[in-house]
Amino acid sequence: MFKVNEYFEGKVKSLGFNMKDGPATIGVMAKGEYEFGTSQKEIITLTTGAMAVKLPGAQEWKKIKVNDSFEVAAHQKFLVRVEEDSSYVCLYR
Repeated sequence: MFKVNEYFEGKVKSLGFNMKDGPATIGVMAKGEYEFGTSQKEIITLTTGAMAVKLPGAQEWKKIKVNDSFEVAAHQKFLVRVEEDSSYVCLYR
C-alpha cells in the first residue's frame, strides 16, 4: 500500500511504495533549503526542477540537473538547496 509523508511544514511531501527491489518514494519539494538524514542507502533522482546538494564530507554544493542522480549512504545527513519547486524519485537500498 502507499504511505504519505510530509516534512518541513508541508514544504516536502512524498508518496512511498514498495518495488520488488525495495522501497521507493516519489515526492515534491518547494523552493528552500533542507537537511535530511538517512536510515539506509538512498539513491535520489531529480525528475523536474533544479537543486544543489551538499553531501556528507563535501565542502561545496553540487548542482543537480533533471535526470541526475546522487547517492547517500545509510546513517548520514545531507543538505538540499531547492532552487525552484522540484520533484524526485528516491530508491532505498
